[in-house]
Amino acid sequence: MGPSPPTAHRSRKKRKPEHSTSNGAVIFDSSKTEKPAFPLVAFFWPAKGTNTSQWITLPVIFMLVFLFRWCTGMWPYSGFQKPPMHGDFEAQRHWMELTANLPVTHWYFHDLEWWGLDYPPLTAYHSWLLGRIGWSIEPEWFRLYLSRGTDDAGLKVFMRATVVVSEYLVYIPAAVLCVRQLARLHNINGWESSIALTGLLMQPATILIDHGHFQYNTVMLGFTLATIACMLAGRPLWSCVFFVGALGFKQMALFYAPAVAAYLAGICFSPRLDIPRLLGIAVVTLASFAVLFLPLLLGTAYDTYRNVPLPSDSTLPPLLSSLSWQPSEKAWYYPYLTQLAQTLHRIFPFSRGLFEDKVANIWCAIHTSGLHKLHNYDSALLSRAALGLTLASIIPPCALLFFRPREAMIPYAFAATAWGFFLCSYQVHEKNVLLPLLPMTLLLATDGGLKAATRAWVGFANTLACWTLFPLLVKDQLRIPYFVLTGLWAWLMGLPPASVGAYTVSGEEGRLSVVSKILHLGVYSIMVAWHLLEAWVPPPNDKPDLWVVANVCLGAAGFGLCYLWCLWRLVEESGLLSGMRSTKRKEEVSKKKQ
Repeated sequence: MGPSPPTAHRSRKKRKPEHSTSNGAVIFDSSKTEKPAFPLVAFFWPAKGTNTSQWITLPVIFMLVFLFRWCTGMWPYSGFQKPPMHGDFEAQRHWMELTANLPVTHWYFHDLEWWGLDYPPLTAYHSWLLGRIGWSIEPEWFRLYLSRGTDDAGLKVFMRATVVVSEYLVYIPAAVLCVRQLARLHNINGWESSIALTGLLMQPATILIDHGHFQYNTVMLGFTLATIACMLAGRPLWSCVFFVGALGFKQMALFYAPAVAAYLAGICFSPRLDIPRLLGIAVVTLASFAVLFLPLLLGTAYDTYRNVPLPSDSTLPPLLSSLSWQPSEKAWYYPYLTQLAQTLHRIFPFSRGLFEDKVANIWCAIHTSGLHKLHNYDSALLSRAALGLTLASIIPPCALLFFRPREAMIPYAFAATAWGFFLCSYQVHEKNVLLPLLPMTLLLATDGGLKAATRAWVGFANTLACWTLFPLLVKDQLRIPYFVLTGLWAWLMGLPPASVGAYTVSGEEGRLSVVSKILHLGVYSIMVAWHLLEAWVPPPNDKPDLWVVANVCLGAAGFGLCYLWCLWRLVEESGLLSGMRSTKRKEEVSKKKQ
């Protein structure tokens, strides 16, 4: 009998066991027995060393993080029962009714005194879609002029649900992809990646702002995570598309723009000039912006065809009126030029001043502390000063990323650049702290990210950020969610004020330096003392904002430390120091030979 004929069947490959990385999730006691390094690891302990599928782990994580998001949404929101303007909740609701009820040409012109639309077009399209859905459920929620300041319970449920759905469609899938790409880059097993993913999704500041205060920041942050994931996967063209999406949803994604540009330009010039890649990046970026503005321009064309006039109280956009030549109103391009000029004017509010409210950055700290009163200076001079200082802070990380475009450097470069913007730039809000926090928290998913040396710095930045948001959250009646979410996250990660486990790690590898311990524990002590004073000791009559000013000054100093740490780690990841050390060793060897 001859040999059996070959078949197309291939034997199924055996699944490779999880490689046992030592990313800081496991420590050993005196008897050399493995145990969880911090409480969050203990929750995942039953899945350690098993072939538990991600299809089981991920739904559990998603249900867990949903629970805390929805519970936070049960509390009040920005502007709840606070006339006359009613806060950010009313702003988002108004944009939904505005886009759903008015022609496109009115979106950026309509009643600018009542929460005029001042975000990029993708936010407008998002608001239009949600407004249409909400109108189909209950028209009374979105009747133009008649629904202002509505505090209807059904509306609150609908609005809270839109934040969760938007987040689960954009932010959470992007976070999963980004963490997986980092796991592949750093050779980290799925078990430890799941721990890092949970730490990222349970980030308290993000939950408090989007699901408490009320915002849609996670949509923009989700596009940013997708951008980073594509960079790590070696897909620069897709990273361009997603980053245009981030910019198109919220203009504060500009905090990341220099780092994105530096990396994409760097991979076009290193290790050699790649002209096709450079042209591809340029063409895809321009095409993405064209697609972003296309619905706005098509709507303008349709309204022009219908002879729909602009609102009666509209004025010529400043960007258009400042031109040396005035285009004719009868020109075919005039409506499109007007819409684009008004959109840019609304998106970039240079007329509002250096800062509006008390925020923990350099300018506000200098002004509110009395060190130097900045309102005595011309606004143009302050704008130039902010631009100069911002450039000085972002050039070092961007230059490193450009000349040494390595995937491992990307989170550090994003974090350092965003910290530079937050600390030094123009018109920064308290909520902008979410931008540097995202890439810094992403470090949990990198090599050694769960070890004390990195985990302590990530926790320090997150806890300090929540603390600086406290005055804003108190206005929104979110004091209890603040303490619960911040304390819970700190406990899960084994960090102060719930635990000092990260500061008592023995052994050299992954241990926090003495200087870092002193700085962190000192700042934590001041934060705890500040809360006690703020709760029990009223400020002097002549200094009613004393505790808020103290919050701003300490926050700015702490964020400055975070910037310097990210910059130092970026230098280490670049290999610049090892190169300098090897050069010095070669020089010493050559001198000895001589």
